[in-house]
Amino acid sequence: MSAGGSIAAMISSIKNNKRTRKNTFEKLGKEGRYSRKTKVHFKQNATKSQLREIRERLISQNKITFLKKIIIIFVLLVITIYFIGFAKF
Repeated sequence: MSAGGSIAAMISSIKNNKRTRKNTFEKLGKEGRYSRKTKVHFKQNATKSQLREIRERLISQNKITFLKKIIIIFVLLVITIYFIGFAKF
């Protein structure tokens, strides 16, 4: 019986899969950290207008970085096509 070790491994794997495991989010808890002693406290609160300005600034910055990435990819693609076109096989 040469399959005894693999069958035993299958049985132990099935037993391990049966047990309930804690989800990572359950381990972290409501605070988002493993320790429940630390609490987040902000001294100042932002007004709605400040939040709106921050949101608009982030959206514009994200658009600019996205366009930069697209331009870089496009330039690299054009350069690659150029070199492949002139390569002699």
